[in-house]
Amino acid sequence: MIKQTSKIISTVFHPVLLPTLGFILLFSSGFYFSYLAWDAKRFVLLVVFFTTCILPLLSVAVLALNPKFDTSMTRPKDKLLPYLFASVFYYIGFLLLSKISAYPVFKVLMLAAALVSIGLLIVSLKWNISAQMASVGGITGALLALSFRTGINPAWSVILIVLISGLLGTINLLQQKHNIWQVIAGYIWGLFVIYLILYFV
Repeated sequence: MIKQTSKIISTVFHPVLLPTLGFILLFSSGFYFSYLAWDAKRFVLLVVFFTTCILPLLSVAVLALNPKFDTSMTRPKDKLLPYLFASVFYYIGFLLLSKISAYPVFKVLMLAAALVSIGLLIVSLKWNISAQMASVGGITGALLALSFRTGINPAWSVILIVLISGLLGTINLLQQKHNIWQVIAGYIWGLFVIYLILYFV
């Protein structure tokens, strides 16, 4: 039962879905862009979902045509091309979101996410760092950075994402996908890169 539940949670909070879920959370956290018209929000969410979920999944599907490619990506080297493609797709998202000139925070987020992905790619040459924890750490970093910059306190959103982070970290350990240092490193990497870029740029 625990194993099945953990698989369901891991699927719901898969790294390709977390960016979209993160933007939905940001839109619900009381920041100034929460008051955007629905059409603008829909455009942002569609761009994020297409570039961070659909395109990465399609790239993995293409890679899977090669029988030597392990779709479970248990080995760090199997993640190199997916990370490379993800970085390119995030940059495409950055270019598309640049059209919303009144709210540069969206394109900055996508550019920061691309840098997180590049960092994961480099580390994965030698070490199996957790991409899922980097993603959820990035959402945490975004909430904290925007909170300090705007003076808005999205307490419930922060509590929610911290609880989700702890849950996902525990599941990573239970499923033995990563050891505790790989989980912590992924979370810290995502949090600090997104936080520093959003706070200072």
